[in-house]
Amino acid sequence: MKITERLKDKRKIFSFEFYPPKTENDAIRLQSTIKELKELKPDFVSITNSSTGTVPYRTVGLSKALKEKTGFEIMVHLTCVSHTKKEIKEIVSNLKEIGIDNVLALRGDIPDKETIEIKKDYVYANELVEDLRAMGDFAIGVAAYPEKHPQASTLKDDILNLKKKIDAGADFAITQLFFDNKSYFNFMDKCAQMHVNIPIIPGIMPVTSYKQLSNFTEMMGVAIPEDLAGNIEKYSKDKESLMKFSIDYATAQSFQLLENGANGIHFYTLNRSKATKQILKNIMAHVGIKD
Repeated sequence: MKITERLKDKRKIFSFEFYPPKTENDAIRLQSTIKELKELKPDFVSITNSSTGTVPYRTVGLSKALKEKTGFEIMVHLTCVSHTKKEIKEIVSNLKEIGIDNVLALRGDIPDKETIEIKKDYVYANELVEDLRAMGDFAIGVAAYPEKHPQASTLKDDILNLKKKIDAGADFAITQLFFDNKSYFNFMDKCAQMHVNIPIIPGIMPVTSYKQLSNFTEMMGVAIPEDLAGNIEKYSKDKESLMKFSIDYATAQSFQLLENGANGIHFYTLNRSKATKQILKNIMAHVGIKD
C-alpha cells in the first residue's frame, strides 16, 4: 500500500528508519531490532541509501528481504547526486520488480571529490522527483528541514526549495530530526503561509550520548535545548539513567507533536530497538492510537 493512502486516514501513523548493515555484527543487531519492532506493526519502514551511490543495491536487497519476510510496507531512500539518469532508471526497474510503491527522493550529501566521482545528471532533489513521477506510479516523499537545510541561506529559501519538490510531484515530506518542537511548529506555520500543503511527518530520534549531540550540531545544524544537553551530560556515565531520560524526553516531545496536529512520527532508530520500542509503547498507552 502506498504511504499516501495511509496518510488519508485520520489515525496517526508511525514508521521506523533502518540502514543496510555493513558488517556481520550490524546484520545480527538489525535482525534483533526488526524482531523487536515488528510487534508494534509500523505503518511503514524506510531503508536508507548512501549518498555516495556505492551501495544502492544493498538498499534494494534489504528492502526486498524485509518485504518478503516481514510484510512491512517499505519506503526506499534514493539519492541522486552520485547517480546518472541511466543508473536511476535501472534502480527504479529493480524497485518495480520487488513491488516497492514508496520512494524518498533525496539529493544526498555532496561527496568528497577526491574519493567519489561526482556525476552531472542531477543537481537537486526536485529533478529526481520529476523523473520518478515519470518513471512509475510511486508515492514520493521528500526531506524537510524545520531548522533549514545547512546549505540554505534562510528558512524561507529552504521552504521555497521544498515547494519546487512538491511542484515536481512530491506527495509528502519527512523532517530531519529536531529536539525543540518550537522549530517544527514554526516551520509548519511558515509552510502554511507559503501554501505548502502536503503532509509533513516529524522525524524523532532518542539521544544516547553527548557525542551524538555534538555530531548533530556540527553536521546538521540542529539546535540542542539546554535541558537536553545538560541532562545528557549529567547522565553520561550512567547508562540506565541516560536511557530513561532519553526515552522520557522523546516521549514528551512526541506527545506534544501529536496533540498539536502532527499526523504521525517517523523514528530514526539507528538500527536499535530498545528506546524506540518503549517510546512508541508510551505513545500508544497515552494516546490510545493503536490496539
